[in-house]
This record gives sequence, C-alpha cells and structure tokens, in this order.
Amino acid sequence: MNLIIRSATVVDPNSPYHQQNVDILIENGIITKIAQIIEIDIESFDASGQYLSPGFYDLNCNIGELGFESKEDFKTGSKAAAAGGFTGLALMPNTSPPVHSKAQIEYLLNRAKGNLVDIHTLGTISYNREGKDLAEMYDMHLSGAKAFTDGNRPVQDAGLLERALLYTQGFDALIFSYPEDTAIAGKAKVNEGVISTLLGMKGIPSLAEELMIARDLYLAEYTGSKLHISTISTIRSVELIREAKRNGLKVTCDVAAHHLVLTEEALIGFDSQYKVKPPLRTQKDVDAIIEGLKDGTIDAIVSQHTPHEIECKDVEFEVADYGIIALQTTLPIVLNAISDINLIVQKLSISPRQILNLKVPKINIAEPANLVIFDKNAEWEFNNKTNFSKSQNSPYFGKVLKGKVSLTINNNKIFK
Repeated sequence: MNLIIRSATVVDPNSPYHQQNVDILIENGIITKIAQIIEIDIESFDASGQYLSPGFYDLNCNIGELGFESKEDFKTGSKAAAAGGFTGLALMPNTSPPVHSKAQIEYLLNRAKGNLVDIHTLGTISYNREGKDLAEMYDMHLSGAKAFTDGNRPVQDAGLLERALLYTQGFDALIFSYPEDTAIAGKAKVNEGVISTLLGMKGIPSLAEELMIARDLYLAEYTGSKLHISTISTIRSVELIREAKRNGLKVTCDVAAHHLVLTEEALIGFDSQYKVKPPLRTQKDVDAIIEGLKDGTIDAIVSQHTPHEIECKDVEFEVADYGIIALQTTLPIVLNAISDINLIVQKLSISPRQILNLKVPKINIAEPANLVIFDKNAEWEFNNKTNFSKSQNSPYFGKVLKGKVSLTINNNKIFK
C-alpha cells in the first residue's frame, strides 16, 4: 500500500511533527518521508483542513464471537471499527461460552489475524464469569490475553478479586473492574432520581457504582496491584478515583463516550435505544466526567460497543437488553462534548494503549503507518448505507452527525 497524505495537521504528542501541517509518504505500510511538500506521482489523499493522529484504540468492545455471531463477527466488527477510526480493539469476554481458557484465547486471536484492526482478547477473571473460582489467567496470559475482566458482570466476592489482584502481580497483568454492587442495584433499569420517579421505574442509585469503586480501591491499595475501573458514570466515582491517584494508587479508569453527552432525560420517551449500563445519569454527572477527562482523572474514552439483534431492543424498555453500537459514532459523540483535539487523541489513541502496555503508534519516519484522518466539521448520516455493523441498536441511527473519519490505515491496509 503506497500513498501520499497531503496537507494533514498532525496530532501526536510523541511525534516531532506534532501540530505541523505536512505531507506524509507511506510505502508498503511504512512512513518513509515527512515534509512540507512531497512531489512524487503516486496515489494521494488530500487531508487539507483535517487532522491526522495515531489510530484509535478501544478498551471496551463487544463482538459476538464466540457464540453471538448473529450480533457481530470479526469481519463486520472490524469494518465498523475501521470506519470509526479504531485500529485496535480490546474485546470483552462476554461471549457464549465466556473466554475463560487458553484454547479460546488462541482460537480468537488466530481468527483475528490479517485484519486492518489489531484485535486483543481479554480473558475472564472467574471461571464462566460466575464469580466463584479464578479462571486460568496465567495460561491465558501466556496465550496472549492482555488483561482480565468479567466484562459487564461485577466481581461481587471481595476475596475473589483480592486473590485475582495478588495472583496477576506475578506476571504483571491487569485487572479490569466493572463497578456495580448488584445487591444495591437490584433489578432496576435506570438511574435513581427525578426521571425514574417521573417514569414510575425503579432506579439504580449512584451508590451502587461508588460503593464498589471504594471497595476495589481499598483492595488495590491493600494488594499494591494495578487496577483499571471500567465505564464510570457519577460525580462521586470521579472524586474517589481522583483521590486514589493523589494517594499514589496504581489505578486507571475509562468512560463510555455516550456518558459524555447523554443524560437520563433521554429516557422520557421510554426509547430502549437509550438503555445502557451504567445507566444514563444527570447533567451534573456529565459535567464532572468531562472535568475528570480534562484534569487527567479519567484516562480513556471507550465505545462500549454492544451490538444486539432487533428483537433484543425493539421491545418494552423493561425487558430490552442493555447497550448500543458505538464504534462508528464514538468520534462524533466525543467531538460534541470536547473541543480540544489534543485531549481527544490522548484519550482515544495514546492512553488506552498505555493502560494495556501496548506499543503506542508514532507519526515519524520509519514507523509503521497506524493512522486515522478525521474531519471535525464533516457531517454525515448514520444509516443503513453508512453502518458497517450487523446491528442497528443506536439512538443515533438515522441522524446526522458532525465529525467524520476519512481514512484509516494499519497493517499495510487502508479503509476509506
């Protein structure tokens, strides 16, 4: 793959060309020249007025393989990721069966070979995600698992999580925690507050998330282990993690893109496309999350891409499944909430890879081309023609969005 990218504004804090407007020559997937003007007669892409950064990386993505291929498979998920600017995905083990053995890790990584998108599979903390016994984490680590999580199931047993944190120290692995105390959350579906009262629905109090975060931070402090907390959503959650970082704990966290812009008020029409978990919170929570991104408390933004068949969403709100597809809409959602392009690149490209201890792509001569070009002002409609996922469960489906990925390059492959 040979290409010249012309007049792109580089956004990469690790690059000597950061904030410069340059031409970039890519030959056989490698950046071979960067200059103000490159005069070579080969295929070119005009990136005038657009930004070029390292490809995005998603720490929280659900793709159906194994067992849920009717929702999404590697082929469609990779296309949706590339269309959204993602050149790397960390897959949740929320599959059937869950990813809790080395054989499953090896099978999935083998299935994922040859893609433009780098796919990394996370293993479970507990066998079968049951929260009772530790899974074979060391064997999965040797086979390529980058971290361990029970996905969207919290580890309710504090002793089990403590043992997992201690055990993974021996091979420097990372535990992802999904923060929810299920005894407090119960069977409620929405955030507890004015809107839940108005709708006549049981609410999930913020305490369900915050109590679990407090517990997990204590365990991380006690064990001295690394801990990553997934998809936080409340003011107090941000405050707890901010304090933990000040105290020197080895903790990181992320937030789902939709929690940057959507609030519980979106639920007034009982539209199940807005049913997510953690639930949509209040505007004060949204403001605190954005502030947490700006001050470094929150390390990364994730898509939390969760595809579903139509029969899982086109039903009454109470029985509908949680989650939305988001690989292609993450960038426009984030641009709607944050204007600082440098901050967006840090939270979508740089920090996610650092959390998993992966090599961070660099825009420099002799480096592999792992890039995304995006136009923050371009408008496009998310519809049947532009959607590459198998599923359509998104509140943004059929809507015009601002902010579009123009080109994605990785592994000597190009998507445009």
